[in-house]
Amino acid sequence: MKKLFAYIPLLLVVLTTNAQYYLRGEITDEKNQPLQSVKILLHSKNQLFFSGTTGGFGITTNKPYDSLTLTMEGYESKSLRVNCDQWQYITMKVLPSNVNRNRPKLISVTKNMDHSSRVKWYIDNETYFQLVENEYVNAVKYPNTGFSLNVNKASYSNVRRFINMQSTVPPDAVRTEEIINYFNLHYREPEGNDLFRLESQLTSCPWDAEKMLLVLNVNARKLDMNKIPPGNFVFLIDASGSMDMPNRLPLLKAAFQMFVKNLRAIDTVSIVTYGGTVGIWLQPTSGAEKEKIIKSIEELTAIGDTPGQSAIMAAYTLANKTFIKGGSNRVILATDGDFNVGVSSEKELEELITKERQSGVYLTCLGVGMGNFKDSKLETLAKRGNGNYAYIDDIKEAEKILVKELTQTFYAVADDVFLNIQFNSGLVKEYRLIGFDNRRDAVADSSIDLEGGEVGSGNNVLAYFEIVPATDQLFKEVTFVKDKIATVDMRYSLCNDTTHLRFIRDCPANFLEFKNIDKELQFATAVAMFGLKVKQSKYIKNAEWVDIKNIASESYNPGSFLQAEFLQLVDKAEAIYSKKKKKKGKSND
Repeated sequence: MKKLFAYIPLLLVVLTTNAQYYLRGEITDEKNQPLQSVKILLHSKNQLFFSGTTGGFGITTNKPYDSLTLTMEGYESKSLRVNCDQWQYITMKVLPSNVNRNRPKLISVTKNMDHSSRVKWYIDNETYFQLVENEYVNAVKYPNTGFSLNVNKASYSNVRRFINMQSTVPPDAVRTEEIINYFNLHYREPEGNDLFRLESQLTSCPWDAEKMLLVLNVNARKLDMNKIPPGNFVFLIDASGSMDMPNRLPLLKAAFQMFVKNLRAIDTVSIVTYGGTVGIWLQPTSGAEKEKIIKSIEELTAIGDTPGQSAIMAAYTLANKTFIKGGSNRVILATDGDFNVGVSSEKELEELITKERQSGVYLTCLGVGMGNFKDSKLETLAKRGNGNYAYIDDIKEAEKILVKELTQTFYAVADDVFLNIQFNSGLVKEYRLIGFDNRRDAVADSSIDLEGGEVGSGNNVLAYFEIVPATDQLFKEVTFVKDKIATVDMRYSLCNDTTHLRFIRDCPANFLEFKNIDKELQFATAVAMFGLKVKQSKYIKNAEWVDIKNIASESYNPGSFLQAEFLQLVDKAEAIYSKKKKKKGKSND
């Protein structure tokens, strides 16, 4: 019996050690809105967890009492002791420095308009900004609207990645304007000494017989290849452990090696890497020393965590030391966006990049990978860095961005570019801008701030408006052909110059039936329809996949690999989404 009593304390210790408690709760902000992806450090295990889509969390622990530290982008860190048997209600406070600083910017705006939203969508550990689709606007009440001339093309190749994996696409990953402008269709050289050329076309809407389409085509002048200024390029390459996959660091190495082969002796390349530690992998080197640069890239290996903040600061510091006045000074960040050491939130990164870009150094972001791909972070960095953003899903895309479209990607002709368009309410009853959708948190802000975009050499940007005409036959009457449907006022700055310049053009009511407009504009319309369809937009419900295929097959250029590939992509998307629709129909039965 004495032996039995002697074992009781030991037994209690063992039972306590092996006991399982389920620590649960929810995290909200001061407005009682749920906070997703809050980092939760459980002190007893020294393990990191994250809150879910509704701010909720559930963590197993073997202690009845434990302690937590919570951190979140733009919020005050919070440490607390918790009773693991009780439901936790935790509120996090916004950092005072983030209340008014670096508000999310709008890329399109119509004054005093309300916007509807929709549910969030999550895929693995990838992050995308929740977007709010532009709605129809009454042209009598609100004749003016504006949008940033954004020429990023990342969304198309990212969408292609999902479809090639036979997966539906998260709607927020679809930025329709980037889908349309991936192909650089219908480029027209500006006249005389003009930096830009603007054309417009009014036509019938192929998915809604009661509406029209107004297509704006903005073209930037091509730089003379013999007079392109010297480049000061700092490759900022993520060599952390998360990049140790075939579609990440190895793909980037091949991409940068292709880029290096086109460098000139007057160009300079430096390489900063981060993976566990941050270091200068290659000191500033002339483009004439191609073999040295290529060998340096080949020797990169993936290891360690991801100290994004210190890496970005190191890259900008190096770019400023080798700054070329009048040249193209640019940091080229290549990563899956999974920063996990130092500043990592979108808001903190915005503040960091906004400060660094004042030096005149531009930022290009190249995204790779899947599963933990941080699209939202890379989009934030590119916008704040006065630069552009592309997603590389295969080696052909790398060649397109870094070789074939080199000047478009790395040589800007203007920045802070945005358009204001005023519609003629005598001809237009309502209008809707397709794409250029805003982040939900930007729309929710009562103070409107429109952010301009960078435009590269030889770029063209197509923008589509759905138009509800004031009368049914108005645009088809020849007598109205001389009337203007709208006036466009484009404002921009020359690179490294804060002075705003203006470019004003009228858009005539030059109606043509859709079948009679330029073939490239027909193909671009098919691409727009594809984007809306994949986005599952409520504004494209009347269109079927066969309609997209018919327009694209009748207007595509057989000599273009990308356009031919698009036809295949439509077929793949139809199979995926039709299968999903059938399953949904069966479940409803």
